[in-house]
Amino acid sequence: MPGVNPTVVFTQPRQIAIEDRGIPVPKGRELLIKTRRTMISTGTELTILDGQFPRDSAWAQYGKFPFVPGYNNIGEVVDVGSSVDRAWIGRRVASYGSHAMYVVAEADSVRAIDRDIPDDQAVFFTIAEIVMNGVRRGGVEWGDAVGVFGAGLLGQFTARFCRLCGARPIFVMDVANDRLRYLPDDPLIVKLNPNEADIVTAVDGGTRGRKAKVIFEVTGNAALIPSEFKILRRQGHFVVLSSPRGETTFDFHDLCNSPSFTIIGAHNSSHPSVATPGNQWTMKRHFELFVDLVADGEVDVSHLISHREPFGRAVELYQMLLRDRSQAMGVVFEWS
Repeated sequence: MPGVNPTVVFTQPRQIAIEDRGIPVPKGRELLIKTRRTMISTGTELTILDGQFPRDSAWAQYGKFPFVPGYNNIGEVVDVGSSVDRAWIGRRVASYGSHAMYVVAEADSVRAIDRDIPDDQAVFFTIAEIVMNGVRRGGVEWGDAVGVFGAGLLGQFTARFCRLCGARPIFVMDVANDRLRYLPDDPLIVKLNPNEADIVTAVDGGTRGRKAKVIFEVTGNAALIPSEFKILRRQGHFVVLSSPRGETTFDFHDLCNSPSFTIIGAHNSSHPSVATPGNQWTMKRHFELFVDLVADGEVDVSHLISHREPFGRAVELYQMLLRDRSQAMGVVFEWS
């Protein structure tokens, strides 16, 4: 194919390269998108890059190298397939395109950005969709106390969206104080480091002993999960918003049956595929809501960018994240 298309590739576990590939030609219902921004998923992408996951787990579908990572892409449509209206050309869109200068996506799958929000905020759209779906599945309501284990990007968005839903108080736990500092300066978002505070005592004190109605697991550390139930009230909801690696020992009597907890998976794929009168909240509908919240000034995620670098520094950035991702939050590549 003609042209040069710089593309980030995981060539082997813990090995990264930028390869010059051909520019794809859009076919049928496809759009050719010239990338403006992409963002690293420090959870999913680093799990794949590290290669440290059970080979008989669902992760194995991603563990085939070479692997082209990325699914947070903001760009401009520069060409279309034969079955697509050429009015798409020039439109700014969000897609699940990879870390590459040019990507193709089905016209039906992209999200058109129809309001004036910065690329640097729009690139968080996938995180927003995932968390909005998780908050809905968790059944968070006005006045509910909420616990969030993990203050990475998913945890940051979870705390903010639960607050928008009227949850109070919201307890966010992380062993990295640098991550906790990214949380809003809001007295109803309580920042707790388990190495410095007794979590159970703090939650009991902040809820008059009632504990949290909803817990969100966003650490990805399967070994921590049993301990996270300690602050969940009877008949509460435990939402697995992360993608935990490996197995954990779990007592279904003490951690499910006896207290009558509801355990909820909240993978992004649990969005409804089409909107219905009973549930309108598809991925695209959540995208529209996120864009409106940013455009109307109700959400500002620009300060969640810890690293903004040209794509040519991809190898260095991934290597830095493999060594220690506790200092990173939103890691954004600039392509134009």
